[in-house]
Amino acid sequence: MKKYVFLILALFIVYFTDQTLAGSEVKVVDGDSLQSNLKRIRLLGIDAPEYFQECEDENGKKYMCGQEAKDYLENLIAKGRQNGQKLKCVSEGVDYYKRELSVCRIGAVELNFEMVKEGYALAYKYERYRIPEKRARQRKKGIWRGKFIRPEIYRAIRREKEKEKNS
Repeated sequence: MKKYVFLILALFIVYFTDQTLAGSEVKVVDGDSLQSNLKRIRLLGIDAPEYFQECEDENGKKYMCGQEAKDYLENLIAKGRQNGQKLKCVSEGVDYYKRELSVCRIGAVELNFEMVKEGYALAYKYERYRIPEKRARQRKKGIWRGKFIRPEIYRAIRREKEKEKNS
């Protein structure tokens, strides 16, 4: 009896947290965030460069790595949609900013994993993405091809500068 109750509860949770997002209503905000109508979604376990963040390539030339990460995520979603696939996100909670923390897929492609694997995001407090991050670093993919400031440090520096400016 207990296992049936557990099974029903598990199916209930999956049914109500697995959200198929309609094509026209989803906007990529940056390399780890989506916006769907009034719902904000943060890709769980990854941290991509901020939209206006600059990195350096292998030659020391600056480029807009945050915009590159956003573009890559947009292209992943667009490619899936061209093949008739639906964007689905499974929420695993809500963060401090009231964004849904989700693992999202377009067809069989898990967006969170793909962003880290291709070097457009870092693993962030989620062990599952440490190995693809290590492989991207070894292969010098995405942000790993040069120098960058970790997004969480970049945000902290920006906040500090903002405080100084407002003082």
